[in-house]
Amino acid sequence: MNLYRADLHIHSVLSPCGDLDMSPANIIDKALEKGIDIIGITDHNSTRHCSLIRDLARPAGIFVLMGAEVTTREEVHCLSFFENDDQLTEFQTYLEQHLPPIPNDTQKFGYQVVVDKDEQILEEIEYLLISALDQSINQVEQKVHSLGGIFIPAHIDRPSYSITSQLGFIPAGLPIDAVEISASCKKETILPFIPKHSNLAIIRSSDAHYLNQVGKVFTTFELEHRSFEEIKMALHATAGRNIINQ
Repeated sequence: MNLYRADLHIHSVLSPCGDLDMSPANIIDKALEKGIDIIGITDHNSTRHCSLIRDLARPAGIFVLMGAEVTTREEVHCLSFFENDDQLTEFQTYLEQHLPPIPNDTQKFGYQVVVDKDEQILEEIEYLLISALDQSINQVEQKVHSLGGIFIPAHIDRPSYSITSQLGFIPAGLPIDAVEISASCKKETILPFIPKHSNLAIIRSSDAHYLNQVGKVFTTFELEHRSFEEIKMALHATAGRNIINQ
């Protein structure tokens, strides 16, 4: 087995709250500088930059988990990851079908731009990506898992936009693959919210919106090699794959 550092919650320039320096190339360069082996691309309610960042990261030796940070109807933020482009495309269609067409106010929320490998702007998304879908957390989870994806409630320690702040608890019957905590969270503070006997994996990510936040914290995965399936096995402590530091 090998040990890999993973930061699974990173926003790009596509997210309205993401700094304009968060270009695909800059994210990869910063991950290399910080010694991060696996990154998760999780723009708000959009997967549009995932494939590009994966393709740019491959020659640099960085593995990319492709996904999005989804806002459910309850305003719970959840990380959703997929293995291949077909699954990603289907989920992008799902997001576009269920995101309300509220115009983005760039002065209030920031720009939402899709760029190419040379950082040239290809498109500006007109509807506000940080809005909540018209889908419940159960419906989003079901969609993610129907595509073979990974579903992780994000920053569950936060007083807003988390499963604990919005629902007050983590439903025992909700089939999630892990939970994420913030950089400064003490693990002991969220244990009362974890369903008993669930053995839920706890990951820690940066939720980077600025370059200096990339890799600020990370989770170490024990894997045979870097792949979507290996990461999924580690989240469930299967076949010797594990999360080392939680």
